Amino acid sequence: MRVSRTIITAVIFFTSLFILATEPALASGISKNATSASGTQWWIWPALLFIVTLAMGIVAVLAGVGGGVLFTPIIGGFFPFNMDFVRAAGLIVALSGSLAAGPGLLKKGMADLRLAIPVALIASSAAIVGAMIGLALPDNITQTSLGIAILAIVAIMLLAKKSEYPEVKKADSLSSALRITGIYHEAATGQNINWKIHRTPQGLITFIFIGIMAGMFGLGAGWANVPVLNLMMGAPLKVSVATSKFLLSITDTSAAWVYINKGAVIPMIIV
Repeated sequence: MRVSRTIITAVIFFTSLFILATEPALASGISKNATSASGTQWWIWPALLFIVTLAMGIVAVLAGVGGGVLFTPIIGGFFPFNMDFVRAAGLIVALSGSLAAGPGLLKKGMADLRLAIPVALIASSAAIVGAMIGLALPDNITQTSLGIAILAIVAIMLLAKKSEYPEVKKADSLSSALRITGIYHEAATGQNINWKIHRTPQGLITFIFIGIMAGMFGLGAGWANVPVLNLMMGAPLKVSVATSKFLLSITDTSAAWVYINKGAVIPMIIV
């Protein structure tokens, strides 16, 4: 698992460097990519996309990372697709996984609604704003910003040390008012784990920036949700992971509708 995560981190890192290095060539728009691909049979790119995303999905599961954080930089960096279409597809890739996993996690009591709802309200609103910003910015600025964002994600993946059961001595007043606390059953030990959170205002403010980045770059938000819920707010790791999965089904849906409304969704890429 550790080796797989290291490989994924290296892939993301070098992809982000590629995006930054090729940004001047992309500043003139998609026309150069279209020209270079004009001599290729139309079905080649969908076939390659299927193969790459199939491998990407397998590796993402082994490494424990979301599909969106791999899809957007890799497909955007190496395929001749407009970044608007790639970002929209990246959101839907992340969304499809969360929609499949969310109901089961809620049924098992791992994803917590009291924790998810205030975060989802803030993050989804911010994701809509981020999607609008991403569609309004020129391609070269978006491409450069994406490369910088991916480098930041690599740093988070390398430096963040998750805690199975963070120590929360006292719940803050906001989480107490919202009654954000819970009990979940740890199947490995057979114990019921009581948990609460702290630093709720700081966490909710952080989710504003996470939502903007998710909508703007089409990266999903699992890479940031878990560290904030677990390390900053003090939720147990399994609750953080499960709640993050559920959050994606709300946050990414909000941003995806903006791209759909602008016509930035191509079924050939998504399917």
